[in-house]
Amino acid sequence: MKKNYMFLICVISTITSQHLKAQCPPGEMDLRIEVSTDDYGYEGYWQLIPFGNACGTGTIWEGGNDVQVGCLGGGGQDATTAYGYGDNITISESIGCVSEGTYDLIYVDDWGDGGMTFHIVLDNIFPMYHFMGMGAGNTFTFEVTPPLDYDASITAISTNAYVNPGDVTISGTVANYSANTITSFEVMYSIDGGPEVLSTLTGLNIAPFEQYSFSHPIVWNVTENGDYNILLQTGKINGNNDLNIENDTLSKLIIVGDPIPNIIDDYFNFVEDYIVIGNASDEINNPTDLDFHPVLSDYQLWITNKGTMASGGSTVTFWDAGKPDQTSLWKQDGNAWHFMLLPTSIAFSENTNFATGVGAQDANHSGGTFTGPTLWSSDMDIYGEPSGGNGSHIDMLHQSPYTMGVCADEHNAFYAFCDWHGHIHYYDFQKDHGPGNDDHADGIVRKYTDFSIEKINENLPCHITLDKEKIWLFIVDAGNGRIMKLNTTTGNIIDDWAPTNEPLEESTSVVGCEYYEIVTEGLIEPVGISVIDNYMLVSDHANGDIIIYDHTTVPAVELKRLHTGRTGLMGITLGPDGHIWFVDQDENELVRVDPTNTVAINDLDLSKSLTVYPNPSNGNFQILFDNNLTHSDLLVNVINTLGEIVYSTYKNEGTVLQIDISSVSSGTYILNLISDKEIISKNILIMK
Repeated sequence: MKKNYMFLICVISTITSQHLKAQCPPGEMDLRIEVSTDDYGYEGYWQLIPFGNACGTGTIWEGGNDVQVGCLGGGGQDATTAYGYGDNITISESIGCVSEGTYDLIYVDDWGDGGMTFHIVLDNIFPMYHFMGMGAGNTFTFEVTPPLDYDASITAISTNAYVNPGDVTISGTVANYSANTITSFEVMYSIDGGPEVLSTLTGLNIAPFEQYSFSHPIVWNVTENGDYNILLQTGKINGNNDLNIENDTLSKLIIVGDPIPNIIDDYFNFVEDYIVIGNASDEINNPTDLDFHPVLSDYQLWITNKGTMASGGSTVTFWDAGKPDQTSLWKQDGNAWHFMLLPTSIAFSENTNFATGVGAQDANHSGGTFTGPTLWSSDMDIYGEPSGGNGSHIDMLHQSPYTMGVCADEHNAFYAFCDWHGHIHYYDFQKDHGPGNDDHADGIVRKYTDFSIEKINENLPCHITLDKEKIWLFIVDAGNGRIMKLNTTTGNIIDDWAPTNEPLEESTSVVGCEYYEIVTEGLIEPVGISVIDNYMLVSDHANGDIIIYDHTTVPAVELKRLHTGRTGLMGITLGPDGHIWFVDQDENELVRVDPTNTVAINDLDLSKSLTVYPNPSNGNFQILFDNNLTHSDLLVNVINTLGEIVYSTYKNEGTVLQIDISSVSSGTYILNLISDKEIISKNILIMK
């Protein structure tokens, strides 16, 4: 419902369309307010008044539920659908000509959780302001005034907060606050107050009040680790001076440090030790996953606690994890009951935001499907703190019940394991809606439908991870007893499904992708997964094994098993030191796996402790073991030149093992004998 108070409005009789520029008298501008509602449109009410007036005094325009909410109904929780706006719609309220000056838009919400968003459009061509209604109500103040001819602003620096030495691209976002389209602008950066690096970006078409993401064409070459302050700013616009220099600059602290080193070979050569870093005294309770904050030099580690359906989950954050001055902090969001319900997984993006997966069908606890991954800020002044809105989350999309795993792509984009639909989903939250808000209209969701995936049960997550190049996605498809890898740069996007629960900018599927089964045996309850270079690590909840593979072949080649002896392994990751870290659900512990200085038995020349006879053979041969090989449980694999396992068995007791691979083709093969402490390899030749 809306009311027009005409004594303050200029009547325009010559305009036939609300989207044409109104012919307002000098000193006035046409005003249009676009109002978007959430799932509960009837809860909201708003009005436009002169600056400084109380609600209901000198009202120019009002909209929404003026019967049950009005000025005094904030938080009353008694509104019904009989009045107000509809759900998930956008209403264009054409106010008409108003005098230039300052105005207030007052918003009131019946439930007290916000939900309406407002776009202020002047002269029908300048979308100058954007407001989000929060909590039980807000007052938004804005100016009705023509934009300057030339005004650009740096609104974000998107270069990662942590980078490695070498060539670093300086990237950012510029907003055009001009009355004119920007076709070119100068952009410059400086490091720690040093000389400006200037370039002009041309061939652009940035409409008024649109934003544009860019990269400076001249990279920053940095050779030393340390903290650096980057200042990014705009200069001339279309060859003209910027008429508002107050919003031209933005700064950001960038930390330069080393990448995670690959020390996996040390786990082959040395005996490992298991160091408990955190436990129940740090409030670790039923942990499901862990991940390091992208600023690796801080050794900041986050753990998700599963919690209960009634309470929701929580997190434990460690600073200087594993060091003598280690500290930790437990936190829980104010509405973890919804936004962090039974979290299965956690993944940090390089922009320092992180996502968690919800391990339930409906985060509203009402039997529906209203759930999916949640986006959070890692800023402790935001995360877990009151926002004035609905919890401290900064975004959430609701297309994936039972999100059993998440991993970061870039910026605010993540992949998710959706057990409900049985597919990998790609989520791009794009611009987050801010703490406690609920504008999801810019969300992008894509479903990878070429193959199906499945969980074992609700207690066991199915984690996923991307390689460093962000090409291959590795998937723990536990319900099907396999590990998959998916080439995310392949496939075709098709429009074939409509979103439920919320409107989205894009809801599509990806088909025709390159994908492989790379592990199909030797796993019981796989949960965690991590990848570095050619190595892939998988944690098995059932037997406590951490299995190391070479993933570059199909199938992947098992290289070693670390027998932790813990039957509760969940998430696994690699730390800033390259060491393996995991969480133990049964013991409520955070554990780091350290290679020791003790030489593993495989550093001895144990290949001399076995004999293959005959070699060459027709495929029928024996492996003869002497007394140096006392292991009673050796995995025996025969691998062809493509890296494929053509034969696999176990040696139990005895000193002789008979092998029959007479069905394979002639050629050279590798015989691998694998135990928890060693890998022995021999070449064998099959001749027929």
